[in-house]
Amino acid sequence: MEVTEEGLAGFFSVALPLLNERQQRLVAAAAVPMLGKGGQARVAEATEMSRNTLIAGSKELAAGAGPAEWVRRPGAGRKKAVELDPELLVVLDSLVEPESRGDPMSPLRWTAKSTRTLAAELTRLGHQAGSSLVGRMLHHLGYSLQANAKVTEGAQHPDRDAQFRHINATAAEHLAAGQPVISVDCKKKELVGDYANGGAEWEPAGSPRRVGVHDFPDPDKGKAIPYGVFDVAGNEGWVNVGDHHDTPAFAVASIARWWERMGKARYPDATRLMITADAGGSNSYRSRLWKTELANLAATIGLVITVCHMPPGTSKWNKIEHRLFSFISMNWRGKPLTTYRTVVELIAATTTRTGLSVQADFDEGYYPIGVKVTDAELAAVPLRPHDFHPDWNYSILPP
Repeated sequence: MEVTEEGLAGFFSVALPLLNERQQRLVAAAAVPMLGKGGQARVAEATEMSRNTLIAGSKELAAGAGPAEWVRRPGAGRKKAVELDPELLVVLDSLVEPESRGDPMSPLRWTAKSTRTLAAELTRLGHQAGSSLVGRMLHHLGYSLQANAKVTEGAQHPDRDAQFRHINATAAEHLAAGQPVISVDCKKKELVGDYANGGAEWEPAGSPRRVGVHDFPDPDKGKAIPYGVFDVAGNEGWVNVGDHHDTPAFAVASIARWWERMGKARYPDATRLMITADAGGSNSYRSRLWKTELANLAATIGLVITVCHMPPGTSKWNKIEHRLFSFISMNWRGKPLTTYRTVVELIAATTTRTGLSVQADFDEGYYPIGVKVTDAELAAVPLRPHDFHPDWNYSILPP
């Protein structure tokens, strides 16, 4: 039966306090060969004995050690550091604890608090302690290495949950009626050229793909702007890759290209189209140009377009993020996006075991920024606000 670290430590924590110092040494040394390779290190960790102590115990056993009455004389042996310096634990705790509470006066406020750094600071303050001792004392004080935890979302809109319910109810009604429901967003812009891309892939040993050292944008290539459309019912994606600007006109043009390439064939009897989009960006609920461009699209395709925006600060819940974009990122990990064609082909090659299929194309259109929409132009949009949060939820009617 394999002996676990917890079982080993539990055994010694019960047995050793019942023995004198010599017996403790011999019992610990006798356990080493039973554990096989690495046994000495495991026993040393479980008993907190030094390896020299275990070696000495092994030599005594090999020499035929028998029962003996003598033990180390009282008070003999090396004293613990905290016995020699009673303030050591208190000083160490004061170095770490204020930083964990955000005290700006902590001497290590702006320093990575490794055990070596803390040991050096203790030495500077007149307390002798090595990094190993500091590590043991930190565990004794109840500290452990902790990574940042993404749990703070900031202030939430009071209608956040109600908006999610409204989106779900509207989407369910469209899907039940066989009407298309799409989730849209613009993926992170990507540098096009000989740049490193996060992740790794299998290559011949010692032959990594060589890319540039710096990530300065190439003015002749710019950035790829992938605007995506995810068909919720069909589990299909469309990505329109531009190279100019992520504007409302580009966003609506991407939706229009999806309808012509994929949506019209899949939903030949559609009379309505539902779009779920983030609250900001090129498809912001505040954007006038977004609404006027959607009105032009509704007139072109002859569908009632219903838009439901995600509540502010909840873009990660938009389905396109975890149903399409995440798989695109996994598919091109470790591959430099050297050309726009490379970007398009890697996106189009994205699939999943659940049947996701993706199409993509390069958009050569020109989408300038700073386009103004007048009050009269906005008033001409056949907009029908919903009763609940009309700023986030509205329908645009075809003429």
